[in-house]
Amino acid sequence: MTKLKSTPAPVSTFLESRSKMLTAVRSFFAERKVMEVDTPILSHSAPVDLHIEIMTVDVCQGEKGYLHSSPEYAMKRLLALGSGDIYQLSHVFRAEQSGRLHNPEFMMIEWYRIGMSLPHLIEETLDLIRLFVGDQPATFHTYAEIFQQCTGIDYRKASLPTLKNLIEPYHPPSDVSSWDLDGYLHFIMGFIIEPKLQGLHVICDYPPSQAALATTRDTPEGPVAERFEVYFNGIELANGFHELTQPTEQRRRFLAANIERQKLGKSQLPLDENFLAALEKGLPDSCGVAVGFDRLLMLKLGKTTLKEVLPFAWEES
Repeated sequence: MTKLKSTPAPVSTFLESRSKMLTAVRSFFAERKVMEVDTPILSHSAPVDLHIEIMTVDVCQGEKGYLHSSPEYAMKRLLALGSGDIYQLSHVFRAEQSGRLHNPEFMMIEWYRIGMSLPHLIEETLDLIRLFVGDQPATFHTYAEIFQQCTGIDYRKASLPTLKNLIEPYHPPSDVSSWDLDGYLHFIMGFIIEPKLQGLHVICDYPPSQAALATTRDTPEGPVAERFEVYFNGIELANGFHELTQPTEQRRRFLAANIERQKLGKSQLPLDENFLAALEKGLPDSCGVAVGFDRLLMLKLGKTTLKEVLPFAWEES
């Protein structure tokens, strides 16, 4: 009888790299004495965001649950309870997002620093990103500066017809005539500005209408959101805020976002009263940021799609 030889399965380079970089991320925060936490991915309520669709699940006895698109609300509840600086490596979920740079489920690195200024958090974020992309120099812009540089337009003074003319060559959706200013700005950022951001770029001082959960401040040119984003070779990697701590203003923003969702034919989402109660209790002055781990790994390994760095992408799961 011929004895069959067993051939061991080849070791997956990308799995080894994934494991190595997860360890590197944990070491990065351990060196800075930032504590790892683990919060639920299933909640009774959903993050309220105009542009992010949340996945729902049937829980028990007809009760609906929501898979979180970010661990932000739960982590801020921990901050309010006195956790101190914290980070999380979390699987997050977003509906209607699948493609070269999107998967309905992906891994996010999110962390919060109490008493740290936004410029210092930006530098820390760049330090983490450089673990993956190497020692790249970063170019800094305000939102108004990069918009003017890439389009020749001051978005604060532009009319909607002017912005509509700008995007016509990029074949916008048929409902473009119903867009407000932010609708145009999001499209222009994605189709005109982002592809021009080659190398490592930081954009800060966003329009106040795009503050989300960030504070705002006055400048001689008008109010801006204390928010930043980081891009590498046209790919968005990080989104950070000087965190809003005012519960009344946060509730107002949630309600306004739900109204806008309804206008767009989207379902309204239940407010997270536990999160709002944490703001009432008192959220310490802090800055936080979320970074896409899978995109970072894709860049490190020289790949072009998330599918190449996920154990099983959506199509194969």
